[in-house]
Amino acid sequence: MVKTNDLVFYVKTVKSKLDPRHKKRIHLFQELFAWESVKSTPKPIIHDIIKNINQIDSQIKIFAPKWPIDKINRVDLSILRLAIWELKYIKNTPNRVIIDEAVEIAKEYGNESSSSFVNAVLGSIIK
Repeated sequence: MVKTNDLVFYVKTVKSKLDPRHKKRIHLFQELFAWESVKSTPKPIIHDIIKNINQIDSQIKIFAPKWPIDKINRVDLSILRLAIWELKYIKNTPNRVIIDEAVEIAKEYGNESSSSFVNAVLGSIIK
């Protein structure tokens, strides 16, 4: 909010797809997706995520009980793994930002229900 001469203007900040943090999340998501697709040796950039994959997947199992891991869309699964890793292990970004970013990635790369699914699972986790 900006106040000038007793007039109040609400300034809305617009997220940019060029933001380096957003671009990094996209890159991490893509690397996770590629790793999941071929089950090759993970690249160093996602090594921390992969070493915690069992704990991350257990969170998904708890908060999406109707969806076994092997039945979740691979795009959605990669987005969830990235977001949960960031929520549980990084902890220097507000939860709301992490969830918003995950939902945006789901809208861009997932199907029509991906963003809702990702939002519901992550929302349940942070409650």
